[in-house]
Amino acid sequence: MHKELTKQMAFAQQALLRVHTLGRFEVVRLGEHITAKMWGRDKTIQLFQFFIANRHRKALHKEQIIDRLWEDANDRDFKVALHGINKVLEPNRPARKEPTYLIRQGQSYCLNLQAIWIDVEAIEQYIIIGNQYTQNNRTLSIAAYRLAIELYQGNYLPNRVYEDWSSEERERIQVLALGAYMSLAELLLPTQPMESIRLTQAALGIDACWENAYRIQMQAHLNNGNRPLAIKTYQTCEHILDQEYGISPLPATKNLLAEITAI
Repeated sequence: MHKELTKQMAFAQQALLRVHTLGRFEVVRLGEHITAKMWGRDKTIQLFQFFIANRHRKALHKEQIIDRLWEDANDRDFKVALHGINKVLEPNRPARKEPTYLIRQGQSYCLNLQAIWIDVEAIEQYIIIGNQYTQNNRTLSIAAYRLAIELYQGNYLPNRVYEDWSSEERERIQVLALGAYMSLAELLLPTQPMESIRLTQAALGIDACWENAYRIQMQAHLNNGNRPLAIKTYQTCEHILDQEYGISPLPATKNLLAEITAI
Protein backbone atom coordinates (compact mmCIF):
# COMPACT_ATOMS: atom_id res chain seq x y z
CA MET A 1 0.00 0.00 0.00
CA HIS A 2 1.18 3.52 -0.76
CA LYS A 3 3.20 5.11 2.04
CA GLU A 4 0.98 8.22 2.27
CA LEU A 5 -2.17 6.14 2.65
CA THR A 6 -0.43 3.95 5.23
CA LYS A 7 0.68 7.06 7.08
CA GLN A 8 -2.88 8.42 7.23
CA MET A 9 -4.25 5.09 8.47
CA ALA A 10 -1.53 4.81 11.11
CA PHE A 11 -2.26 8.33 12.37
CA ALA A 12 -5.93 7.40 12.72
CA GLN A 13 -4.94 4.48 14.96
CA GLN A 14 -2.23 6.21 17.00
CA ALA A 15 -3.60 9.72 17.61
CA LEU A 16 -4.14 10.44 21.29
CA LEU A 17 -7.03 12.77 20.51
CA ARG A 18 -9.72 11.79 18.02
CA VAL A 19 -12.57 14.04 16.92
CA HIS A 20 -15.73 12.92 15.12
CA THR A 21 -17.89 15.61 13.55
CA LEU A 22 -19.94 13.71 10.96
CA GLY A 23 -23.33 12.48 12.10
CA ARG A 24 -22.37 13.31 15.69
CA PHE A 25 -19.90 15.33 17.71
CA GLU A 26 -17.62 13.14 19.76
CA VAL A 27 -14.14 13.62 21.17
CA VAL A 28 -12.07 10.67 22.37
CA ARG A 29 -9.03 11.41 24.55
CA LEU A 30 -6.65 8.51 25.23
CA GLY A 31 -9.50 6.10 24.52
CA GLU A 32 -11.94 7.89 26.84
CA HIS A 33 -15.08 9.52 25.45
CA ILE A 34 -15.38 13.12 26.66
CA THR A 35 -18.91 13.62 27.94
CA ALA A 36 -21.05 16.76 27.93
CA LYS A 37 -20.53 16.97 31.69
CA MET A 38 -16.75 17.02 31.21
CA TRP A 39 -17.05 19.87 28.72
CA GLY A 40 -19.16 21.89 31.12
CA ARG A 41 -20.31 25.10 29.41
CA ASP A 42 -21.68 24.93 25.87
CA LYS A 43 -19.48 27.90 24.90
CA THR A 44 -16.46 25.66 25.50
CA ILE A 45 -17.76 23.11 23.00
CA GLN A 46 -18.70 25.85 20.53
CA LEU A 47 -15.22 27.35 20.64
CA PHE A 48 -13.55 24.00 20.04
CA GLN A 49 -15.93 23.26 17.16
CA PHE A 50 -15.23 26.72 15.73
CA PHE A 51 -11.51 25.94 15.73
CA ILE A 52 -12.26 22.71 13.85
CA ALA A 53 -14.40 24.50 11.25
CA ASN A 54 -11.62 27.05 10.70
CA ARG A 55 -8.70 24.66 10.92
CA HIS A 56 -7.32 25.59 7.47
CA ARG A 57 -7.30 29.33 8.12
CA LYS A 58 -4.41 31.20 9.64
CA ALA A 59 -4.57 31.67 13.38
CA LEU A 60 -7.57 33.88 14.19
CA HIS A 61 -7.43 36.78 16.61
CA LYS A 62 -9.61 36.34 19.66
CA GLU A 63 -11.68 39.41 18.75
CA GLN A 64 -12.47 37.88 15.35
CA ILE A 65 -13.46 34.65 17.04
CA ILE A 66 -15.75 36.36 19.54
CA ASP A 67 -17.42 38.46 16.82
CA ARG A 68 -18.08 35.47 14.56
CA LEU A 69 -19.05 32.99 17.23
CA TRP A 70 -21.16 34.84 19.79
CA GLU A 71 -23.40 37.90 19.79
CA ASP A 72 -23.42 38.47 23.54
CA ALA A 73 -19.96 37.29 24.62
CA ASN A 74 -16.95 39.24 25.85
CA ASP A 75 -13.25 38.73 26.49
CA ARG A 76 -13.91 36.93 29.76
CA ASP A 77 -16.26 34.43 28.08
CA PHE A 78 -13.55 33.67 25.53
CA LYS A 79 -10.90 33.12 28.20
CA VAL A 80 -13.17 30.84 30.22
CA ALA A 81 -14.07 28.78 27.11
CA LEU A 82 -10.42 28.57 26.04
CA HIS A 83 -9.39 27.43 29.52
CA GLY A 84 -12.20 24.87 29.42
CA ILE A 85 -10.89 23.40 26.16
CA ASN A 86 -7.35 23.04 27.47
CA LYS A 87 -8.62 21.59 30.75
CA VAL A 88 -10.82 18.94 29.18
CA LEU A 89 -8.27 17.94 26.52
CA GLU A 90 -5.26 17.92 28.88
CA PRO A 91 -6.51 17.66 32.45
CA ASN A 92 -3.04 16.80 33.79
CA ARG A 93 -1.00 19.37 31.87
CA PRO A 94 1.58 21.16 34.08
CA ALA A 95 0.77 24.83 34.68
CA ARG A 96 3.66 26.31 32.69
CA LYS A 97 3.62 23.87 29.82
CA GLU A 98 2.18 25.07 26.50
CA PRO A 99 -1.04 23.29 25.39
CA THR A 100 -0.55 20.43 22.95
CA TYR A 101 -3.70 20.81 20.90
CA LEU A 102 -4.13 24.60 20.66
CA ILE A 103 -1.45 26.87 19.25
CA ARG A 104 -1.29 30.45 20.50
CA GLN A 105 0.38 33.21 18.52
CA GLY A 106 0.03 36.36 20.59
CA GLN A 107 -3.73 36.94 20.77
CA SER A 108 -4.43 34.56 17.86
CA TYR A 109 -5.24 30.85 18.06
CA CYS A 110 -5.55 27.74 15.91
CA LEU A 111 -5.57 23.96 16.22
CA ASN A 112 -2.44 21.84 16.11
CA LEU A 113 -3.50 19.51 13.28
CA GLN A 114 -0.36 17.43 13.72
CA ALA A 115 -1.62 16.26 17.11
CA ILE A 116 -5.35 15.73 16.49
CA TRP A 117 -7.10 13.20 14.26
CA ILE A 118 -10.29 14.77 12.87
CA ASP A 119 -12.64 12.79 10.63
CA VAL A 120 -13.21 15.63 8.14
CA GLU A 121 -9.47 16.23 7.83
CA ALA A 122 -8.90 12.51 7.23
CA ILE A 123 -11.60 12.50 4.53
CA GLU A 124 -9.83 15.33 2.74
CA GLN A 125 -6.47 13.56 2.85
CA TYR A 126 -7.93 10.30 1.54
CA ILE A 127 -9.68 12.14 -1.31
CA ILE A 128 -6.45 13.93 -2.22
CA ILE A 129 -4.72 10.54 -2.51
CA GLY A 130 -7.64 9.09 -4.48
CA ASN A 131 -7.62 11.99 -6.93
CA GLN A 132 -3.86 11.87 -7.33
CA TYR A 133 -3.73 8.21 -8.33
CA THR A 134 -6.93 7.80 -10.38
CA GLN A 135 -5.00 7.47 -13.64
CA ASN A 136 -1.90 5.49 -12.69
CA ASN A 137 -2.86 3.40 -9.66
CA ARG A 138 -6.51 2.41 -9.80
CA THR A 139 -6.28 0.03 -6.84
CA LEU A 140 -4.79 2.68 -4.57
CA SER A 141 -7.31 5.26 -5.72
CA ILE A 142 -10.23 2.91 -5.00
CA ALA A 143 -8.86 2.11 -1.53
CA ALA A 144 -8.47 5.81 -0.69
CA TYR A 145 -11.98 6.71 -1.85
CA ARG A 146 -13.45 3.82 0.13
CA LEU A 147 -11.74 5.04 3.30
CA ALA A 148 -13.11 8.54 2.73
CA ILE A 149 -16.65 7.29 2.18
CA GLU A 150 -16.55 5.09 5.28
CA LEU A 151 -15.86 8.18 7.37
CA TYR A 152 -18.80 10.16 5.99
CA GLN A 153 -21.36 9.21 8.64
CA GLY A 154 -23.80 12.10 8.20
CA ASN A 155 -24.13 15.86 8.46
CA TYR A 156 -21.18 17.88 9.71
CA LEU A 157 -21.71 19.02 13.33
CA PRO A 158 -25.42 18.14 13.36
CA ASN A 159 -25.90 20.03 16.63
CA ARG A 160 -24.81 23.27 14.88
CA VAL A 161 -26.86 23.14 11.69
CA TYR A 162 -28.34 26.58 12.33
CA GLU A 163 -25.04 28.29 13.09
CA ASP A 164 -23.71 30.50 10.28
CA TRP A 165 -20.09 29.76 11.16
CA SER A 166 -20.55 26.04 10.48
CA SER A 167 -22.57 26.19 7.22
CA GLU A 168 -19.68 26.83 4.81
CA GLU A 169 -17.68 23.88 6.11
CA ARG A 170 -20.78 21.65 6.12
CA GLU A 171 -21.47 22.37 2.46
CA ARG A 172 -17.81 21.98 1.50
CA ILE A 173 -17.44 18.61 3.17
CA GLN A 174 -20.69 17.37 1.62
CA VAL A 175 -19.47 18.31 -1.86
CA LEU A 176 -16.13 16.57 -1.21
CA ALA A 177 -17.91 13.43 -0.01
CA LEU A 178 -20.24 13.38 -3.00
CA GLY A 179 -17.24 13.78 -5.28
CA ALA A 180 -15.62 10.74 -3.65
CA TYR A 181 -18.80 8.70 -4.15
CA MET A 182 -18.86 9.67 -7.83
CA SER A 183 -15.17 9.06 -8.44
CA LEU A 184 -15.35 5.61 -6.86
CA ALA A 185 -18.55 4.75 -8.72
CA GLU A 186 -16.92 5.70 -12.03
CA LEU A 187 -13.81 3.64 -11.30
CA LEU A 188 -15.96 0.59 -10.56
CA LEU A 189 -18.29 0.98 -13.56
CA PRO A 190 -16.43 -1.42 -15.90
CA THR A 191 -16.08 -4.27 -13.39
CA GLN A 192 -18.63 -3.75 -10.62
CA PRO A 193 -21.70 -1.96 -12.02
CA MET A 194 -23.91 -3.06 -9.13
CA GLU A 195 -21.51 -1.46 -6.65
CA SER A 196 -21.61 1.71 -8.75
CA ILE A 197 -25.39 1.66 -8.49
CA ARG A 198 -25.18 1.26 -4.70
CA LEU A 199 -22.74 4.15 -4.43
CA THR A 200 -24.85 6.46 -6.58
CA GLN A 201 -27.95 5.58 -4.56
CA ALA A 202 -26.08 6.48 -1.38
CA ALA A 203 -25.00 9.79 -2.93
CA LEU A 204 -28.56 10.58 -3.98
CA GLY A 205 -29.61 9.90 -0.42
CA ILE A 206 -27.36 12.82 0.53
CA ASP A 207 -28.42 15.06 -2.36
CA ALA A 208 -31.29 13.88 -4.56
CA CYS A 209 -30.42 16.50 -7.20
CA TRP A 210 -26.80 15.41 -7.73
CA GLU A 211 -27.18 14.89 -11.48
CA ASN A 212 -23.85 13.19 -12.08
CA ALA A 213 -25.05 10.34 -9.85
CA TYR A 214 -27.98 9.71 -12.20
CA ARG A 215 -25.70 9.61 -15.23
CA ILE A 216 -23.33 7.11 -13.64
CA GLN A 217 -26.28 5.04 -12.47
CA MET A 218 -27.76 5.03 -15.97
CA GLN A 219 -24.46 3.77 -17.38
CA ALA A 220 -24.17 1.18 -14.61
CA HIS A 221 -27.63 -0.22 -15.35
CA LEU A 222 -26.69 -0.36 -19.03
CA ASN A 223 -23.41 -2.14 -18.23
CA ASN A 224 -25.45 -4.57 -16.15
CA GLY A 225 -27.68 -5.30 -19.14
CA ASN A 226 -30.77 -3.49 -17.84
CA ARG A 227 -31.73 -0.82 -20.35
CA PRO A 228 -35.26 -0.26 -18.90
CA LEU A 229 -33.79 0.64 -15.49
CA ALA A 230 -31.31 2.97 -17.16
CA ILE A 231 -34.21 4.81 -18.82
CA LYS A 232 -36.20 4.81 -15.59
CA THR A 233 -33.23 6.39 -13.82
CA TYR A 234 -33.28 9.23 -16.34
CA GLN A 235 -37.01 9.70 -15.78
CA THR A 236 -36.44 9.90 -12.02
CA CYS A 237 -33.71 12.48 -12.55
CA GLU A 238 -35.95 14.54 -14.81
CA HIS A 239 -38.80 14.45 -12.29
CA ILE A 240 -36.65 15.37 -9.29
CA LEU A 241 -34.95 18.28 -11.03
CA ASP A 242 -38.27 19.64 -12.27
CA GLN A 243 -39.88 19.22 -8.87
CA GLU A 244 -37.03 20.81 -6.90
CA TYR A 245 -35.77 23.52 -9.24
CA GLY A 246 -38.04 23.65 -12.27
CA ILE A 247 -35.15 22.75 -14.60
CA SER A 248 -34.38 20.01 -17.13
CA PRO A 249 -31.42 17.62 -17.03
CA LEU A 250 -28.14 18.80 -18.51
CA PRO A 251 -27.29 18.08 -22.16
CA ALA A 252 -24.80 15.40 -21.04
CA THR A 253 -27.62 13.52 -19.28
CA LYS A 254 -29.98 13.90 -22.24
CA ASN A 255 -27.27 12.73 -24.64
CA LEU A 256 -26.68 9.62 -22.56
CA LEU A 257 -30.41 8.87 -22.68
CA ALA A 258 -30.33 9.26 -26.48
CA GLU A 259 -27.45 6.79 -26.70
CA ILE A 260 -29.28 4.30 -24.50
CA THR A 261 -32.58 4.50 -26.40
CA ALA A 262 -30.74 4.18 -29.72
CA ILE A 263 -29.29 0.80 -28.76
